[in-house]
Amino acid sequence: MKSLIIALALSMSIVACGSQPSKSVSQPAIVQPVQYTYKVKNTYPHCTHCYTQGLQYVDGLMWEGTGEYGSSQVVTYELGQDAPRVELSLPGSEFGEGITLLGGEMFQLTWESNVCHVYDVASRKKLRDHRYPGEGWGLTTDGEKLYMSNGTSTIYRVDPKTFQREGRITVTLRGEALNYINELEWIDGKIWANVYTTNFIVIINPETGVVEGMIDCEGLLSDEDITTRTDVLNGIAYDAAAKRIFVTGKRWNKLFEIEIVKR
Repeated sequence: MKSLIIALALSMSIVACGSQPSKSVSQPAIVQPVQYTYKVKNTYPHCTHCYTQGLQYVDGLMWEGTGEYGSSQVVTYELGQDAPRVELSLPGSEFGEGITLLGGEMFQLTWESNVCHVYDVASRKKLRDHRYPGEGWGLTTDGEKLYMSNGTSTIYRVDPKTFQREGRITVTLRGEALNYINELEWIDGKIWANVYTTNFIVIINPETGVVEGMIDCEGLLSDEDITTRTDVLNGIAYDAAAKRIFVTGKRWNKLFEIEIVKR
């Protein structure tokens, strides 16, 4: 399991991002991200066995990739369903990570196994595997290319046919690299990302890597809904047709449709 020490390291990173570097002629202007909170529009049940690693809403169906060794799966469900349908299971030696659907194929990352599994969406049969260096965390698509995170401040642009990296984005918050970029979702031309172990979702310009917005999701899951097994916020999905945004977390008992509200 990813170390919880990351939480402390990230808090130090955010503090560092708030400091102003010394002025230089070549120093670019520091972008102050727009601050948002949220309004809950709808609440749906979410399976508390699902250690959420990837989330995507496609044609009325929620797809969810889950993690942990020995229980990593891809499941599907309609909003409001209590029990998801298991579509695929990974071997016990693999820890599932981010997923995304593109062109009739589903891509599933693994954490430390250095492999992306590709399946046919219609039949659920595996088509091929791709190897990649380093860890796999989050995955999304702009409809043509894939975007992949690895727990650092880097997001790679990837060719879906070959899984070759075609470019990289360094995510920055107030001029400083922001690490622990996790689950990803493409929403209206921007990359939305969970920052691991925090209640923040960041809105990233995919051309520059600059964090242009920060959504504070503190308090989304009530104290009454939190148990000893409840883990961090993770999972962003978008219904592009109806402009609906969904978020959940690892082993959360609820999935929320939210609207972001500028502070």
